[in-house]
Amino acid sequence: MRTIELTEAVKNNILEDLLKRSPNSYGKYESAVNEILEQVRTKKDEAVFSYTKQFDHAEINKDNVLVTEAEIQEAYQQVDASLVEVIRRAIVNIREYHEKQKQYSWFDSKPDGTILGQKITPIAKVGLYVPGGKAAYPSSVLMNVIPAKVAGVEKIIMCTPPNAEGKVTPTTLVAAKEAGVTEVYKVGGAQAIAAMAYGTESIPKVDKITGPGNIFVALAKKAVYGHVSIDSIAGPSEILILADETANPRFVAADLLSQAEHDELASAILVTTSKVLAEAVSKEIDGFLQKLSRREIMEKSLENYGYILLVQSLEEGIDVVNEIASEHLELVTKDPFQVMTKIKNAGAIFLGEYSSEPLGDYFAGPNHVLPTNGTAKFFSPLSVDDFIKKSSIISYSREALEPIHKDIEQFATAEHLTAHANSIAVRFEK
Repeated sequence: MRTIELTEAVKNNILEDLLKRSPNSYGKYESAVNEILEQVRTKKDEAVFSYTKQFDHAEINKDNVLVTEAEIQEAYQQVDASLVEVIRRAIVNIREYHEKQKQYSWFDSKPDGTILGQKITPIAKVGLYVPGGKAAYPSSVLMNVIPAKVAGVEKIIMCTPPNAEGKVTPTTLVAAKEAGVTEVYKVGGAQAIAAMAYGTESIPKVDKITGPGNIFVALAKKAVYGHVSIDSIAGPSEILILADETANPRFVAADLLSQAEHDELASAILVTTSKVLAEAVSKEIDGFLQKLSRREIMEKSLENYGYILLVQSLEEGIDVVNEIASEHLELVTKDPFQVMTKIKNAGAIFLGEYSSEPLGDYFAGPNHVLPTNGTAKFFSPLSVDDFIKKSSIISYSREALEPIHKDIEQFATAEHLTAHANSIAVRFEK
C-alpha cells in the first residue's frame, strides 16, 4: 500500500480522485437509464417483466412477481437458524438506537389566542431497493426498514432482483420478514426504481425510495427524485482511519481491508503521525491479502483509492480528516474521545481499537446507510427523520392578529403583493 507524505497538492489530488467515484461522474449511463424509466412509466408491467427477462434471465409475470408466504417460509429453511437469531439480536439493537431519534408533534399556546406548533406525520408508503446475487446484504434490509417502522410508516415494499429460476436471495427474504416489510417484489435494477416511483399494475407507487444499488440504480434514483423522495445517491464505500503510534497495526490493516473488499472503487485511507505504524500496517495488509477471499477486488481498490498519508501532527491529521469527510471514520489514537470533539465531517465515527467498522455495519445499532464522497459535510446517516414529514401549525385569534396586522400589510406591500396585504386588511375593515 503506497505511503505518501501529505502536502497540499497531494491532498487536492486525492480529493479529486475520490470525487471521480461519484455516480454523478457516470453520465454515459444516463441515457440508458432514462430509456428504462420511460418504458416503465408508459408500459408499466410489460416493460418491467421484459427488462427482468433481459437482465436477470427470469420469467416473471403478474402471477409470480410478488413473493408468497410459502417462498418466505422456504427461505427460512435455507438460512441457518443461528443466523436468524443473529438477525433478531441485531434488530433489537438497531430498533433501540433509532427509537431515541423519534420526534413528536408539539404545540405552543399563548394567552392572546396564538397557537403555533409542528405536526409530525410518517410517510405513508416507502419502497426499499435491495441488490441481489453476490451483492445481497440482509444488514441493509434491517438498516432501511427499522427506522421506517419506528417512524410509523404503514406500508414498506421491497424490490430485489430474482435469479434465473425466479427466486430471491433467502437471507434477504428472512431479513425482510423479520424487519417487517409489507410486500416483496421480484424486480431489480433501474426498472425496479421506475416501478416504485411511477407504479405499475402489479407494483404500487411509493412516496420515498431508499436502499443501495449499482450505478444504474443510483442514476435511476437521481432521475426520479422530485417525483418521489429518495434517501441519497450513494457512492462506493470508504473508510478513513486516523491513528497515532499507539495503534495496533494489525487491527488497522484489517479495518482498511474491510472496506476495500466491497468493490474496486472502494476507498481505504490511513492518516497517521507515525512512520513506524505506516510501515507495519503496509506489511500487515500484504499478509492479509495472501489469505482473504476477495484479494483481487481489494488489490484493485488499494491500487486506485488506497493511501497511507503521513502527517506532521495530529492537528494536521484532523484537518485532512475533515476535508475528506469520509463515510466511515475510525479514531485509533491515545485519546480518541478528545480527538472526536474536533471532528466536523464524517458519516459515522468509531472510537478506539475495539470499535471496528463492521461493528457498525451489522450490530451496534446506529445506521450504516451513510453519506459518501465528501457529502458528510452536509448530509447525515439515514434515520427516523428520513421517514417523517413535518407540518407547521398556525392558529391566531382576532385579538392576537390585531396588534400586528399593519406590520404584515406593510411587509406584503413592500413586496408589491397587494392581494397578500388585502387578505389581512379585510379582517379589520371598519
